[in-house]
Amino acid sequence: MKNDLKIDEKILARNTTFNLIGQIIPIGVAVISIPFILRGIGTERFGLLSIALIVLSYFMVFDLGLGRATVKFVAEALSKNEVENVSKIVWSAVTIQIIFGVFGAIILVGITPVLVNHVLKISPEFLKEARFVFYLLAFAVPIILVNGSFSGVLEASQRFDLINAVKIPNNCLTFLLPLIGAILKFNLPIIVLMIIIARFLALAIYFILSIRLFPHLKKYSGSYSNFRQLFSFGGWVMVSSLVSPILAYFDRFLIGSIISMTAVTYYTAPYEAVTRLLIIPASLTMTLFPAFSALNAIKEIERVRLLFIQSLKYVFLLLGPITIIIGVFSNEILHIWLGADFASKSSIVLKIIALGVLINSVAHFPFALLQGVGRPDIPAKFHLIEMIFYIGIVIYLVNNYGINGAAIAWTLRISADALLLFISVLKIYKLKLNLANSREVLWLIVSLIAFGAVNYIFKILGHQLGLPVQITFIVAFLILFFWFVWLRVLDVKDRKLILKIIR
Repeated sequence: MKNDLKIDEKILARNTTFNLIGQIIPIGVAVISIPFILRGIGTERFGLLSIALIVLSYFMVFDLGLGRATVKFVAEALSKNEVENVSKIVWSAVTIQIIFGVFGAIILVGITPVLVNHVLKISPEFLKEARFVFYLLAFAVPIILVNGSFSGVLEASQRFDLINAVKIPNNCLTFLLPLIGAILKFNLPIIVLMIIIARFLALAIYFILSIRLFPHLKKYSGSYSNFRQLFSFGGWVMVSSLVSPILAYFDRFLIGSIISMTAVTYYTAPYEAVTRLLIIPASLTMTLFPAFSALNAIKEIERVRLLFIQSLKYVFLLLGPITIIIGVFSNEILHIWLGADFASKSSIVLKIIALGVLINSVAHFPFALLQGVGRPDIPAKFHLIEMIFYIGIVIYLVNNYGINGAAIAWTLRISADALLLFISVLKIYKLKLNLANSREVLWLIVSLIAFGAVNYIFKILGHQLGLPVQITFIVAFLILFFWFVWLRVLDVKDRKLILKIIR
């Protein structure tokens, strides 16, 4: 394996494709398996499993932003041909992650009785299982933290082929193992234990691949100077990591404490389904973050600008039509996927969250850019401000409008966040957008609005035509939309790149 770092559109497109494939496959597994898991373990156990995985995600705060910092500083070291620094950066991060991972595990063990007995509304027959689940999760905290550094080595090296060779089966197992557990009538602790074992195996493979890429990693070489460097960047990333789970998951905890765990399921199922679409911008920003870091380190500002604009166009192009169709036909989609009960209770949630997903998808890029150029403090400060207002808004809306209110609060917060991030990129980082590229993005937004309006009108007028006719017209609208985008939005360079990806 070579240690040099190359950044060009072809490599970024290839890596984004790897990431996208690596995300789509687990989504397909999730969509197929969730209805069977629901029927197998029941709505309350499913809601409890969702909350348990959220808790594990929240304890990623003890990462202290070091996984992200590892990607940034390893990418910068490779762009400057300072390969000898890679081992010092990685082992410094891993040392801190292990220490704080153990600390986080102790905290989770300590708060489990309060969480299970007082915070969440759990039926008496599931209390014992819930306590055991959270104790098991505590042992997984250090594993999850260290995972970020060794996978970060591969990210910084633009080896997303290797990352996805591990990530695809591991993410699929997050859904397949509960499905197997439901079939074999396992209790929830056994299911969670199987998921933890899968995460540990993924860590072991990442470690082996990192050593193959950088043999110097075999020898421990952490240093105090790297601690300071990692903390200076990771501190603000940690703030975002601390606040982001609150912003992302507080609504579900609130629903579980105010309404019921069953209501959590009615909210979580459509939320998890549609937010999985964020794997499209996430796949691209996972590739762009080390690229932004490396290009900024060698002062390639024009290439940063071009990558930023291209990313916006591609995500609008890919996600826009999908989220519009989901929003317009939310009731029909839920009826087919999860049944009439979910369609009646969750269709409005799906509509609102679909809009938020489209807005959030484009916010990924200014967020990645600001962190990549060494300004993680800006998004972190925005998150702190948003949290103050969001908690009050979501409490009011959930109390008055139930799970629909939670969806509204989430989408409002996402919209505010996106606006602030774009203003920062344009004003603080002073990233200038030329007229030609800006016009292309505006044309794309206008065409998406027209696409949405046409679909909505068709749904009202064509409701009696039957599902086959409706699907035929939707496909026709999609073809017309992409034909217009190909002619008016994409330039020659975009078209060549897309054709390369298809080939």
